Amino acid sequence: MQTTDFFKDTFEYNYHFNQELIQLFEKEKQIIPEKSIKLLNHLINAQEIWNARILNQDISVAVWEIRPLENLKNHNETNYNQSISILNSIELSKKIIYKNSKGIVFSNTVQDIIFHVINHSTYHRAQIASDLKANGIEPINTDYIFYKRK
Repeated sequence: MQTTDFFKDTFEYNYHFNQELIQLFEKEKQIIPEKSIKLLNHLINAQEIWNARILNQDISVAVWEIRPLENLKNHNETNYNQSISILNSIELSKKIIYKNSKGIVFSNTVQDIIFHVINHSTYHRAQIASDLKANGIEPINTDYIFYKRK
């Protein structure tokens, strides 16, 4: 499998489990802990921000901004489509110069950023699972291998 194909697969995995989490949150919205809501918004917002950085676009969301639950599926789908478009149109080795949320300038390749987005999302989904379990809510298993077994 080529690197671009692998990243497309990981973005599909990321999209799939984000959508499943959003569905769980909608189903159990009265009892979902605030921390889990913040983390889910954060990982979706972060992907949007990284996509905008790669595309040299204005950033229209704050990294810890809380959006209405009913809008998260659309934001997640837009992120997925934009990430796939990036993979189809920009070389993974291209250097991206960007400012972080504190205004400090950095430079990374598209491949570095894409790997970070997937890893970051996986990390926060694990935090969400721990938070849900600690609050008596059965978390979904979002491990990559479970996605591949389907």
